[in-house]
Amino acid sequence: MSEPAPDNGGLSPSVSAQSTLSPFLQALQSNDIETLTQLRHALRTPLNQIIGYSEMLLESIEDINAERLLRDIKKIHTAGGQLLALFNDALAPWKIETGKIDLLSMRREMLTPLNAIIGYSELCQEEAAEAGKPDVVSDLKRINQAGYNLHHLFESKEFAVKIDFGPTPAVASPAPHAVPVQPMPASKPAPPVEFLGNASARYTGNLLVVDDDSMNREMLARRLQRSGFNITTAENGRIALELLKQRAFDLVLLDIIMPELNGFHTLEFIKADPKLRHLPVIMLTALDEVDSTVRCIEAGAEDYVPKPFNTIILHARINASLEKKRLRDQEQAYLAELQAERAKSDRLLLNVLPTAIADRLKQGERTIVDSFREATVVFADIVGFTSFSANIAPSRTVQLLNDLFSGFDKLAETYELEKIKTIGDSYMVVGGVPTARPEHAERCALMALDMLEVLNHFNRRNSLTLDIRIGINSGPVVAGIIGTRKFSYDLWGDTVNVASRMESHSLPGMIQVSPSTYALLTDKFILEERGKIDVKSRGFMSTYRLVGRKP
Repeated sequence: MSEPAPDNGGLSPSVSAQSTLSPFLQALQSNDIETLTQLRHALRTPLNQIIGYSEMLLESIEDINAERLLRDIKKIHTAGGQLLALFNDALAPWKIETGKIDLLSMRREMLTPLNAIIGYSELCQEEAAEAGKPDVVSDLKRINQAGYNLHHLFESKEFAVKIDFGPTPAVASPAPHAVPVQPMPASKPAPPVEFLGNASARYTGNLLVVDDDSMNREMLARRLQRSGFNITTAENGRIALELLKQRAFDLVLLDIIMPELNGFHTLEFIKADPKLRHLPVIMLTALDEVDSTVRCIEAGAEDYVPKPFNTIILHARINASLEKKRLRDQEQAYLAELQAERAKSDRLLLNVLPTAIADRLKQGERTIVDSFREATVVFADIVGFTSFSANIAPSRTVQLLNDLFSGFDKLAETYELEKIKTIGDSYMVVGGVPTARPEHAERCALMALDMLEVLNHFNRRNSLTLDIRIGINSGPVVAGIIGTRKFSYDLWGDTVNVASRMESHSLPGMIQVSPSTYALLTDKFILEERGKIDVKSRGFMSTYRLVGRKP
């Protein structure tokens, strides 16, 4: 086993602890709680890498039957666990707050496990190289680098200065035995690995890993890729937000302590964006204070996982977050489907009922009957259509009627009139119902004149010579809903009966109006007196022919 090179400070107890640790002692003497808290975070970052990579190696080595290599890597993993327990105890939050920190004792106790990590990682590199396992060598170099980073971080006299400028201090120069870590090459995700939790669920998806430490990103990305996820990485919050704008992700794993834009602020930006606010975010950090946990959850984080990661807990929390997202997405899909069906139902309802009446029905009204003192009713009937339709196919009959009446429907919409119904080849429309309009007679007159034009275009388009009779009357009406399952909006009253008589006693191509309608139109329209007709139940009544609008 090779020893650490002397020019990097070594790990020998003979190093002057007093001079090396003076920056931390000064921080302790000045009761600088923030600096000591950041020290705890900085020490746990390389430790997270040591434990994480050794766990991945243990999983892979078991598959290749290298017993001695497996045994030595277990020693590295055990030493990492010992360091974690040591740091958690020596730099516990309550000790920092009460000033009961013994950095010298912590340094002495960390030497043995740290020596084991660096020594065994170098020894295992040689064994893996001899066995022809370059991937294993690469991960062991990362463990070795993290060990030296941990050593330099604790021994460096400049650390107290560096920690003020960034959350994760970098080593000024790499150790002689350390090999720079290269970015992880893109690789095809392995087949999905079933997480703990829902035994029948296999979770996959697009995950975004955000961490300013390259080895942390690489390690976590590889571990998640082996579980079947598609992984994208970002080195800070700003880049992460840009990626979230460009692509859809199922979950974000977000480090808290980062330069440029830290995890807290990144989380706030995500939750403030209406398009991203429901995206689950799991916070990752070497900080484990209760305040940090509360702040993350209050800001909208789905969960919180401390470093170094417990693999089972990390997978279980990712599993739970994705399950909640799946259920929410399912809920949103059902809601969208429900809204689409409701919109379809509303459209169908509006095809048979006026908008105002449909709204009242949806609000719970069941008996709808209204009286209108002033309204104008129009009846139109196609002359001779019954005999005409007897000589053509039924489908052609329906097609022609639909074409003509669709033109009439557009006119009713244009003049804001309400179509009541069609009965065979007859068409009925009303003005001033269900919404009162003072110009109801004028609007009905304009529509009647345009109906003649629509029929002319229809005849030319279909090479036909059909004609139409139109009758108009004005007066009070009663309107309401008929039926409880199949709704129908209809009109009643003498005004409706007289309008029907005006149509039936009219002539082809003529618009015949009653005296009450004549009185409402005479100032703006050209009307010709036609004479008196015998109207059932009303006796003789003067009638008028609507010719056109006055210039």
